[in-house]
Amino acid sequence: MRWLALIALIAAPLASPVAAQEEIVADLSQNEVAITTTFTGSEILIFGAVKRGAEVDETYPLHALITVAAPSAPVVVRKKDRVAGIWVNTEEVHIDSAPAFYAIETSAAFADTISDTEDLRYRISTDRAIRVVGAAEESDHPEDFQEALTRIRQTQGAYVVDEGGVTVTDEVLIRSSVGLPANLVEGDYEVRIFLTRNREVVSTFETSIAVNKVGLERFLFSLSRERPLIYGLMAIAIAIAAGWLASAAFRVLRP
Repeated sequence: MRWLALIALIAAPLASPVAAQEEIVADLSQNEVAITTTFTGSEILIFGAVKRGAEVDETYPLHALITVAAPSAPVVVRKKDRVAGIWVNTEEVHIDSAPAFYAIETSAAFADTISDTEDLRYRISTDRAIRVVGAAEESDHPEDFQEALTRIRQTQGAYVVDEGGVTVTDEVLIRSSVGLPANLVEGDYEVRIFLTRNREVVSTFETSIAVNKVGLERFLFSLSRERPLIYGLMAIAIAIAAGWLASAAFRVLRP
């Protein structure tokens, strides 16, 4: 038994030599995004290089996948049907966790870049980034609600898949850019980079982007959450003042 254990220990690193020989080292053009009143979106440049400790088997080409995910939160998806000529909510499903923004960039077609087993392991594809646990108790077809959520957010530009969006140069340099929309939610956005050969992950890298409101946006957001009464009174006062000024201007300009 001792000999068998020793042989297993020796054979373990030899069974997957690529995983031990290649490593991704990467960085971002910026690690913070400030949301101001004039914020219209941002573009993050992601770049990196592959370190190799020894000669690798290049039978299969090197590919890369990059994901950028906003903080996840529960979502309720409702289905509308016409009842007595009126559209009403007839069914709803609670999605346990879904990112408000999710982008996937790949160096080739997704299916050619990673296997289904590895996708399941790392939860890379959009459907697997969404967690639906107890939906089967709420609907006979919970997958329809998950697909509807994905479709809606794709239409809104919140879920993006860009096959070929990652450039791999000489199997050494990796480069990509991810556009962040204007309607970002605050929080730490998780950035993951995967190197693959033969559709198997050989190296991973993780970092994050801090997205925060600043200036007037931060003041109003904090006031609405921490002092809702003051925020409401201030909003009413501004509306009254704006209406009075518009009325006064109209009287002055009216012939």
